[in-house]
Amino acid sequence: MASSHAYAVLEPRVDREDFSISDLCAEFGVTARALRFYEDEGLIAPQRRGTQRIYSHRDRARLAWILRGKRVGFSLGEIREMIDLYDVGDGRRLQRQVAIDRGRARIALLEAQKHDIDAAISELTDFVDLLEAGRAQDHQG
Repeated sequence: MASSHAYAVLEPRVDREDFSISDLCAEFGVTARALRFYEDEGLIAPQRRGTQRIYSHRDRARLAWILRGKRVGFSLGEIREMIDLYDVGDGRRLQRQVAIDRGRARIALLEAQKHDIDAAISELTDFVDLLEAGRAQDHQG
């Protein structure tokens, strides 16, 4: 599996014009099936040379967005909206702002979930401690 750093900031690949399915699978640690799924969903659009898929730099950049979005819990619909904003033609300002806003909202949600999980762990720990204390008294009595 590719590290999260591999597409933290996607460096342009000036060494090549396009990419094969195996190139992107190796670079991003995904399966060919996953790439075909993203193609079926309209998230990436490789060219065809016969039966061979040829991925552009744009497809590669979109794949990086997709994988990062999935890793942090965005739905495919949310990811689609954000990556489609690339084509608005405003120097990616709207795309960046929407991603920031969605990211902050996701952080707030995860922080709330973390708080709830910490509270549940604390309550469960207290309950188990109470049960173990009762069991110890049973063995003494």
